[in-house]
Amino acid sequence: MDFLPIFLDVKGRLCLVVGGGEVAKRKAGVLLEAGARVRVVAPQIEPSLIEQRGVESIVARFEVEHLSDVVLVIAATNDRSVNSQVSELARVRNIPVNVVDDPQLCSFIMPAIMDRSPLMVAFSSGGASPVLTRMMRGKLETLIPQNFSRLAAFAERFREQVKQRVTNPAKRRIFWENALDGVVAEKVLTGDEHSAENMLQQMLIDEDNIVRGEVYLVGAGPGDPDLLTFRALRLMQKADVVVYDNLVSKPIVDMTRRDAERIFVGKKRADHTLRQEEINELLVRLAKEGKRVVRLKGGDPFIFGRGGEEIETLAAEGIPFQVVPGITAASGVASYAGIPLTHRDYAQSCMFVTGHLKDGTMNLDWDALARPKQTVVVYMGLHGLDTLCSELVKHGMPDTTPIAIVQQGTTQNQRVATGTLATLPGIAAIEKLQAPTLIIIGGVVKLREKLQWFHPHHP
Repeated sequence: MDFLPIFLDVKGRLCLVVGGGEVAKRKAGVLLEAGARVRVVAPQIEPSLIEQRGVESIVARFEVEHLSDVVLVIAATNDRSVNSQVSELARVRNIPVNVVDDPQLCSFIMPAIMDRSPLMVAFSSGGASPVLTRMMRGKLETLIPQNFSRLAAFAERFREQVKQRVTNPAKRRIFWENALDGVVAEKVLTGDEHSAENMLQQMLIDEDNIVRGEVYLVGAGPGDPDLLTFRALRLMQKADVVVYDNLVSKPIVDMTRRDAERIFVGKKRADHTLRQEEINELLVRLAKEGKRVVRLKGGDPFIFGRGGEEIETLAAEGIPFQVVPGITAASGVASYAGIPLTHRDYAQSCMFVTGHLKDGTMNLDWDALARPKQTVVVYMGLHGLDTLCSELVKHGMPDTTPIAIVQQGTTQNQRVATGTLATLPGIAAIEKLQAPTLIIIGGVVKLREKLQWFHPHHP
């Protein structure tokens, strides 16, 4: 973060605006809405600015004495030398200062604001792009209705009562999330606060029964955060604990709730932080402690993600769980690499196989894999690439068959190497490719040369 986002209480406090034009008027208006007293200093001041209630106007050039007793300063003139003087004198006195459209002279940034008081949302690009900031605010304005302010005020009214009744902070957070993401919230938003209050009181009576642990088995997709589903993101924001592995990208982990506990259970070839059985037991233990646990798994939980083993354990222990499908690596990575998995001229079927079996071997149904007119997608096959290519040739697949290997597909670090069954092992060695990778075999690989340039994420 280039700036620390904070909300400053300026009610009844004196703030200084240097400048008397339209920009200064807007900045003074924001301060007045926040309850501040505003002193405006400029050689010329627009009459409409002087007429605003709560504004003390001083028609003069800025002088150091105008900083007397102020707690915040905004410079909004079109003279950079004046703005620089204001910035320097304010900083010497440890007074927060903002210079409009000049981040280098600022000690704080004025964000774009979405006001649903008492709910406030501030947006900032650190001064890099105010237009982008306003665009983001506009997008969120369409998602959060105006009457959300009513919901925030309702929560504020019962905050102390709930705090006294639900003393455990973790349980209290879950209580409020249940209240503000359910029927109570719907009643408040439609104006029926009487029914909402009765429901909330009943929730307080039943509080011990409604707070229980649960596990969300969430497919995090192949790496690009934009490929997450809405449901996945919603549950990621609700969870108290995040259990994730090596295939989940850092940007996706960072999208979980900031104050959630994060537990890495990464598994690489021959290097397991926790065995699968220990992961299963961890999920059970956390849920029995009353926590909501999101188990983030790369791709889709049920396609070589061992999600089935985890829910077997949860079901046996009576732990409630939800499963959220994710975009599996085969479809996501192939798409970003510009390789369609099926095409009527090249492949009428597609097979997904894992190149790393439970006993560490690559003992596959080679005859089935070597059939013509199909695409074969191999997960976790990098270390067995030599064996994979040689066995397919041995079982009848031409050694000129196109094959591609994609490293860290869908991410900014995506690398793609293509060749044939005869040449790709050598190419992969020269390129020094590393896991995670996905291997695609078949005539569809020929289409990459034509289609890759049309993909917006072409590496």
